[in-house]
Amino acid sequence: MNAPNRLEPRWPAMLALLAVGGLRLALPESLSVGPDWLLITLVGVLMIPTVWARRRGLDNLNKILGYVLTSIVTIDMIWSLGLLLAALPLHKESPQDLLRSASALWITNILVFASWYWRLDAGGPRARELRGHADGAFLFPQMTLNRQAKRDMGEQCWSPGFVDYLFLAFNTSTAFSPTDSPVLSSWAKILMMVQALISFATVALLAARAVNIL
Repeated sequence: MNAPNRLEPRWPAMLALLAVGGLRLALPESLSVGPDWLLITLVGVLMIPTVWARRRGLDNLNKILGYVLTSIVTIDMIWSLGLLLAALPLHKESPQDLLRSASALWITNILVFASWYWRLDAGGPRARELRGHADGAFLFPQMTLNRQAKRDMGEQCWSPGFVDYLFLAFNTSTAFSPTDSPVLSSWAKILMMVQALISFATVALLAARAVNIL
C-alpha cells in the first residue's frame, strides 16, 4: 500500500551519522586520519545541503548526498579498523585505548550498516514513502501478517523505519545473524557478511587482546 501520507522521519538516520562522528573522538590520534574532529565536522557540513535538498523536494540530490555521507563514515571506519589491527603486533596502544577503540568501532559498525540498510532497502526511504515497502531485501515480521491481523494491530500502512534497520544491524553484530528478519537479496547478504566480519574482528581480536594484557 502506498504511504504518501506517512512520511518517514529522517532525524534518526541523521542522529546515527552524527553519533558515528562523535565516536571517532574516542579513538587515539594514531588510529584516525586527520584531527579527531574532522569526521563529525564533515558530517555536519554535508547534512546542511542534504536537509535543504529534502525540503526542496530534490529527491535525487538528497539521495546522492545521503550516499556520500554514508560512504564517508564507512571508509573512515574501515580505515581506523585497519590501523588498529596493524597496531596490535607493535604493542604501541595501551590496553585502555584498545578497549575504548574496540568499543567505539563496534558501535560505529552497527550505526554505519544500519544506515546502509535503511538507505538501500526497497529503493530507500523516499521510495518507501511513495509506494510502500515493496520488493524489500528483508522480510520483517510485520510483512508476514495477513490483512486482518494488520488491521487489528493498526499496522495497515506499516513500513520499516530506521529503528528496524538499527535492530537488524545490532543483531548482525551480536548474534552474527538477522534473527527475526530473513534476508532475501544478494546485496543485503553480502553487506551483512561484511558487517559480521568487522564485528568479529573488533570483538574477538581487539577486545580479547586488550583484556589479555590488562
